[in-house]
Amino acid sequence: MSTTTSTTLPDVTVREPSPLLGFEDVAMTFPGGTVALSGVDLTVGRGEFVSVVGPSGCGKSTLLRIASGLETASAGTVSLATDHIAYVFQDATLLPWRNVLGNVELLAELKGRGPKIRRAKAREAIKLVGLEGFEKHLPKQLSGGMKMRASLARSFTLDPELFLFDEPFGALDEITRGRLQDELLKLFSEQHFAGLFITHSVAEAVYLSTKVVVMSGRPGRLVQSFDIPFPMPRDPDIRYSPEFTEVVGQVSHALKEAHS
Repeated sequence: MSTTTSTTLPDVTVREPSPLLGFEDVAMTFPGGTVALSGVDLTVGRGEFVSVVGPSGCGKSTLLRIASGLETASAGTVSLATDHIAYVFQDATLLPWRNVLGNVELLAELKGRGPKIRRAKAREAIKLVGLEGFEKHLPKQLSGGMKMRASLARSFTLDPELFLFDEPFGALDEITRGRLQDELLKLFSEQHFAGLFITHSVAEAVYLSTKVVVMSGRPGRLVQSFDIPFPMPRDPDIRYSPEFTEVVGQVSHALKEAHS
């Protein structure tokens, strides 16, 4: 005679890791009365690369400045789970009198790190972004793409967990822009940072991101979110596929609807 034993398994709840960056009902009104943001809810978790697209003047860059602490939201809650944050601007903002190595060392120097430590971190970061051999070049001797690589390298010296990107490739030509997109994706896959990326290019947003969110016109609100289905690391040729074109079309349609 056989018996059957019934075992009750414990109730286990799997919790998602807390986000590195969170906005809850965030609003921003400037002193002159301009309402830039209204009711923004957004999270950026570890291993996520989130791009924000929206019409000019909708508050995309304001969102980044609030995240970085350069601006204080008028209402709502902003939460940060890390103080290892890097901010990459559209302009490379290199000091013209410093060579590449000196520029890449700058943030670590301002953080008070010793010469040997910051020099080692700078050389490591320069190698990471493919600028080896250009350490002694001044910014005026660099192409636009190389300047942006130096800007990225400077940020990597701080071992960031969260990157804030304010249209860093917007001023570059199409070929250079595509190459830097590929290199940024490679760094994202290797370094496992989180990213919040502002861009006017829907195709760029879809290619780089794990998620794309669409903002309305001013006051900026998040009106739609798209989880990007293409796995990481991402094949550059995905940009020429029908599936990619379809997702770009969906995001573009949502952006048009938000702006109408």
